Amino acid sequence: MYQSKTEALPQAELADHQLQGVRSTLRRIRAKNPRYGEYLLGLAEDDMRSLDDLRRFSFLTKENIRDAYPFGLACAPASEFVRMQMSSGTSGEPIICPYTAHDVLQWADIMARCLSTARVGREDVLQITPSFGLFNGGFGFHYGASATETMIIPIGSGRTHLQLRFMRDVGTTVLAGLASYPLRLIEVAAQEGFHFVRDTHLRIGILGGEVWSDQMRRRIEEIMGIETFDIIGLTEAGGVGMGIDCPQHNGIHVWEDHFLIEIINEKTGERMDDGEWGEMVVTTLTREALPLIRFRTRDITRIVSREPCPCGRTSLRIDRIACRTDDMLKVKGINFYPKQVENLLLRRTQVGHEYLIEIDRVEGADHLKIFIEAERPNDQELIHQLGDELFSLLGLHSEIVVLPIGDLPRSPGKALRVRDNRNNSSD
Repeated sequence: MYQSKTEALPQAELADHQLQGVRSTLRRIRAKNPRYGEYLLGLAEDDMRSLDDLRRFSFLTKENIRDAYPFGLACAPASEFVRMQMSSGTSGEPIICPYTAHDVLQWADIMARCLSTARVGREDVLQITPSFGLFNGGFGFHYGASATETMIIPIGSGRTHLQLRFMRDVGTTVLAGLASYPLRLIEVAAQEGFHFVRDTHLRIGILGGEVWSDQMRRRIEEIMGIETFDIIGLTEAGGVGMGIDCPQHNGIHVWEDHFLIEIINEKTGERMDDGEWGEMVVTTLTREALPLIRFRTRDITRIVSREPCPCGRTSLRIDRIACRTDDMLKVKGINFYPKQVENLLLRRTQVGHEYLIEIDRVEGADHLKIFIEAERPNDQELIHQLGDELFSLLGLHSEIVVLPIGDLPRSPGKALRVRDNRNNSSD
């Protein structure tokens, strides 16, 4: 462990630490930014007598932060800011997260824990493929690797041919990236006759930033010959590094001395019992520039366990992110998520990595079309089988279009999986 004493704190001590952390955060908000208190119903640190009292506070949302652009909810003077990052969302005003020097150290600390949890250390070579820009991923891995004195290849996003060359020539052992990027690496490697097991020393992949299915995970691990670790985080809470799964792969450890997690019913706001699926809500305990009280993440997950893990860590474990509330699609009155489609498609080895769900309105009715890639374009048997399986899964008839490998557009960042044309329809 990177910080064995802290990561193995007994639950009672951890709960007391969290209570003090919430009180400290409320005290900071009240002293540094009275406007922020408008979102907290005027309650203060003295109102927190137990962690259960947290539910008396109102929720904070992305819209609240967006409406306060750029630094309306900041709880430190601009003179103390040392950097900023921005959410990758594209709608409305940007969501900006400022950092004090303390916040950057906190970020490095939790990222170092994540790397250590994935068994990454000084003997490794870490290739960082997320961008070094407003998106927080690249810098988060850089800070964590610097803290653990791990060799860094700071290549950033894109340049896939060079990525493969560096993996081979520089001796990369750990790949950090968006969950979908290994699929692009696999695709280009196949074209070049590049074999990950034969040509590299790669052993670990630390992937996140997107909802990715178990089927995608298995495909990446099998082809690249690596063990993958699912890392989570969000810009508003300081970036990547809020938690990661350990080698047990039985839930994602959340660093509870820095973040307090609740799971709520996304419609009613009521807390869910452990084991029940709902929306994750985050309260930060140690952030200075932009502390969060009951921030609604829109990520759907559940608490897997509060018991100590066989790895020795005692923090609660949540399930892998199943979906985002704003990713839900509704077609002909039926709700579903892209991840459900991905799981079904990637079970078939003849189906390529890329797919696109397109929804149109034709003569007043929703029309669902799914584009996939395969070695045999327009494979009628595959089209019929997938159509039947999707109808069995979703209760929806869909048009399956099988394209040659490489025909669907590739994104340099997060993968584009859905194109909903209904708002643009003149029907």
